[in-house]
Amino acid sequence: MTLFPETVNAFLHESILGRASKKGILEINCVQIRDYTENKQRQVDDYPYGGGWGCVLMAQPLKSCLDSIMSTASGLRSRVIYLSPQGTPFTQETAKRLKRDYEHLVLVCGHYEGVDERFIEQCVDEEISLGDFVLTGGEIAAMAVADAVCRLVPGVLADEQCYTGESHWDGLLEYPQYTRPEVWEGREVPPVLLEGNHDRIGLWRRQKQLERTRERRPDMYAAFVPADKQDQELLRRVERAQDRVRLTEPVRWRPAEESDLTRILEIAAYARKTLRAHGVDQWQGEYPTEAAFRADIRRGECFVVTHGEETAAFFVLSRLPEESYEEIRDGKWSGVEPCGVLHRAAVAAEYRGGELSHRMLRCAEEQARAWGLRCLRTDTHKKNKAMRALLQDAGFRYRGNLTISTEPGHDPARQAYEKNLKDRA
Repeated sequence: MTLFPETVNAFLHESILGRASKKGILEINCVQIRDYTENKQRQVDDYPYGGGWGCVLMAQPLKSCLDSIMSTASGLRSRVIYLSPQGTPFTQETAKRLKRDYEHLVLVCGHYEGVDERFIEQCVDEEISLGDFVLTGGEIAAMAVADAVCRLVPGVLADEQCYTGESHWDGLLEYPQYTRPEVWEGREVPPVLLEGNHDRIGLWRRQKQLERTRERRPDMYAAFVPADKQDQELLRRVERAQDRVRLTEPVRWRPAEESDLTRILEIAAYARKTLRAHGVDQWQGEYPTEAAFRADIRRGECFVVTHGEETAAFFVLSRLPEESYEEIRDGKWSGVEPCGVLHRAAVAAEYRGGELSHRMLRCAEEQARAWGLRCLRTDTHKKNKAMRALLQDAGFRYRGNLTISTEPGHDPARQAYEKNLKDRA
């Protein structure tokens, strides 16, 4: 019910709702209130009793319009809704309730200074507001309510998942979305979305929903109830990562320079400390030394990963064969050549445990491809669960066991991993 049916029709009969209407899934009618006036001037409003600014919509044309509409809705579960800034705030739960409980909705669009209170008392079932603000009329609010409810009707959208994964459906905001190209102005699509592993993609999206809700809508986050043990674990991850730097700037890599050495050693020292705290006998002697990094830089094998202007990680990539990799036990390498070796890699403390680790591996893979390499090999300590999980997530395959050269008194046993670079991650 509106004074501007042409405007409302133009919106509600376009795009997705328009196609659904043509298919007979929905029926949307915009009725002109003026057609039900009882005077020649088609007057629908008058001055308010008691004085005041503006005019008020009269009860008679509203009631006559509603009676006409309801005469065609016999037997349907109907609900008359007045769009008003004094109404209950509209939410996704409201949309679900209206779609579930009713077959026929009448949305009354007020205008001017409102409508005669007697019409509301006698004819309106509920009042709905879009929020704590005032519009010049109810049309925008009515179109919003109609759109939100109608898109939940089966057949309007291609699949139920088109709306069940969106913001507010289960008390969370929606996860971020990406499309082509894979890299836009230095910003990459998160690698997990390119792997084709739908279980991992589902976990990533759920975690992003939690992270985004925590950041943008703490009220919703505080009220959220985990659906299962998976949600509980993801919530723990989100809480642990609350102080982690978010990737809001492009992530790039470049050859390291002597001026990067201080930051590289700082990152390596934090990695050494973290490994020690987790009981991992890796990097627990002098290795990797400053001299080793200087040599890596001179050979052009050391790279720093940057987030905006910040150095966030480093990796060492070599095209030379690794002698200790020749004797692999309990398995074998794939045999794909030429192959590069990822020797040393670490992420700064403020980025640890987040997507930067995956981006760092991706940078190493892209550098290997740029050198014409077809596979990438690396190793890690069997107790280094974080690195093993990271490698597996990034598409590296466990190939067997190695014994590497290390300082006396430290465990030389390592697990070997390899990735065929034809399989882009």
